[in-house]
Amino acid sequence: MLLYNTLSRKKEEFKPMHAGKVNMFVCGQTVYDDAHLGHAKNYINFDVVCRWLKASGYSVRYVQNITDIDDKIIARASEQGTEPLALARKFEARFMEDMEAIGVRSNVSEYPRSHDYIGFIAEQIQLLLDKGYAYLLGQDVYYDVAKFEDYTKLSGMKISELEKHRIEPKQGKRHTYDFVLWKGSKQGEPSWDIKLTAQGEEHKMKGRPGWHIEDTAITYAIFGKQYDIHGGAIELIFPHHTNEIAQAQAAFGVRPFVRYWMHSGIMLIKGEKMSKSLKNFIRIRELLSDYDPEALRLLICSTHYRKDIAYSDALMKAAASRLRYLYSSLGVFYSMEQSASTLKCADTERIISQLSSGFAQAMDDDINTPLALSRLAGAIDGLRLYAETYPQISSAAKESAISGILGHAAVLGILQGDAYKQKLPDEASAMIKERERLRRAKDFARADEIRARLHKELGIVVEDSEYGTIWYRQRK
Repeated sequence: MLLYNTLSRKKEEFKPMHAGKVNMFVCGQTVYDDAHLGHAKNYINFDVVCRWLKASGYSVRYVQNITDIDDKIIARASEQGTEPLALARKFEARFMEDMEAIGVRSNVSEYPRSHDYIGFIAEQIQLLLDKGYAYLLGQDVYYDVAKFEDYTKLSGMKISELEKHRIEPKQGKRHTYDFVLWKGSKQGEPSWDIKLTAQGEEHKMKGRPGWHIEDTAITYAIFGKQYDIHGGAIELIFPHHTNEIAQAQAAFGVRPFVRYWMHSGIMLIKGEKMSKSLKNFIRIRELLSDYDPEALRLLICSTHYRKDIAYSDALMKAAASRLRYLYSSLGVFYSMEQSASTLKCADTERIISQLSSGFAQAMDDDINTPLALSRLAGAIDGLRLYAETYPQISSAAKESAISGILGHAAVLGILQGDAYKQKLPDEASAMIKERERLRRAKDFARADEIRARLHKELGIVVEDSEYGTIWYRQRK
C-alpha cells in the first residue's frame, strides 16, 4: 500500500509501527456551529482511509478530537448569552448526529475532548519550558520558533513568509511568528489552574490552552510519543500541523512525530473555500434533507482525497443520479429468476474477481477512490448485462456476486441500503420496457406519457441519466 506523505512530498510504502495495527489521528471539530460540507469531505475522506485499512487486515485505532476550548466558542457563546461549555456540548451532540448520518461515526474509536487533557497539556508545556523551547510572557506561554530546526519542513515555506500567515499579535513576543501554548485567563472566559516552573521559579497560571497544544497532548496521552497517520485538511499544514510537529518533537525527542502526514483537499463553492467565516457554507443536515447521505459520499469519493471539489447543485444532483443508477442496475441483477442449479457461474465469478484485483490496486495507490468507484460501477454494469442476457442464475452464484459488490461498496460507504431489493411490479416492468422501445423508435411523446403514468399511478420515477435509464421509488 502506498500513501502520499506530505512531509516527504512523495508516495511511500505504508509500514505501520506495529505489525497489523494502525494508530490514526484526524483533527476534529471545533464545536461552535453545525458542520458543513467542507467538514463532511474531510471526515468522509479519512473514514474511507480507515475502512480500507480495516479491509486490508489492519486493526485501526482512529482518534478524532473535539475542540471544546476555543476563541470561536467563547465568542459565539457571548453572542448567544450562554456558557461556552454549554454551547460546545450542544454543537458536539449535533456534530455526532451528522457524523452518524454520513456513516463516519462508527469507525472513529474515540472522540476525546480537549478540556479533559489539561493535565497532559501542562505536562507538555513544562517539558518545552525545561528544554528551552518555550517562554513565559505574563500569564501566557509562547513557543520560541527560532529554537526549532526544520520548522517549515512540512509546509515548505521560508521563514520570511511566516509573518504573512495567521500570526497572533502580542506585545513582548520574541518573534512575530512565535505561537501561544497557554493563554492567561480573561474575565468571563473558561479557565483552569496549572503550575509551571520556569528558571527555577514556580508560577501559578490561570488560563486555557492554545489550539495547537491540545492535539499533541491528546495524541501523546493516547498513542505515546509517535504514531502512524495524522490526517486533516490541507489548510491545516500551516500553522496547525507545523506547530504540532514543533511541539511534539521538541518535547518528546522522537522524529518523526508522525510517520505519515495525509492531507485532504477542500470543498469550494463559487470559487472560494467553503467556510463559516465567509458565510458561504451548506450545513450537512440541510443537504441531507434533500439527498441520500450515500449520494454525498459518492460525490466525495468521485474525487481523489487530495484534490479540491468545486461544489454545485448540479454536481450533487449528478451524484444522486449516479447512486440511483448503481442501485437500479444492481437491482436488475438481484431480480433475476433463480434456477434450480447449485452451480457457480464462471461469468459472474470473473466479474467479481476482476473487481477485487482492480479495486485493491486502486485503493493501494494512495486511496484512489475515483478509480475504485469506476471499477465498482463497471462490475455492476457487467452483472446488469449478464441479467439482461440470460434468463436465470443459481442462488449461490447470485448471492456470491451480490456479496462481492456490497463488500467493495462498503469500503466507500455506499450501496448499504436495500433499494436494489425493491423488485418492480410486473406492470411497471412492462411499462418501462415499452418506454424504452418507444424511445429507440424516437416516439418521445408516447414515452413521456408512460413515464408520467408510472409516476402518478405507481409512484415510480424514471430518469434518463448519462449512465442510462434509472427507476426508483419516490423519496418520502
